[in-house]
Amino acid sequence: MAKETRIYSDRAEYLKRAVVKRRKKLKKMAVAFKGGKCEFCGYSRDISALEFHHRDESKKKFSISGDGITRSWKKTQAELDKCLLVCANCHREIHSGLLQLPGENQECQPGELRET
Repeated sequence: MAKETRIYSDRAEYLKRAVVKRRKKLKKMAVAFKGGKCEFCGYSRDISALEFHHRDESKKKFSISGDGITRSWKKTQAELDKCLLVCANCHREIHSGLLQLPGENQECQPGELRET
């Protein structure tokens, strides 16, 4: 049997493409699992503008977009259950305090601007 002569650099581009393909596949699956649109404004035009916001950071085991690509789909689904699917704009507004998460304050409806 001949000794393997390939080295990583021979396969680097193939491996990079495989990682990109897996990330895109998992992102599509995760977005579909969460309903396919922003839970605040309904945005759904570009999947790259949709993000996952953990409702409670203390219960976060891993980041969906970062570490999630190396996890099983079952573990990813369990983590997605702790998240909201939001567009990038709404996600920034959540973190700046302009949007309120459902269930935080019963006086406001999801998607309403809260008084600051």
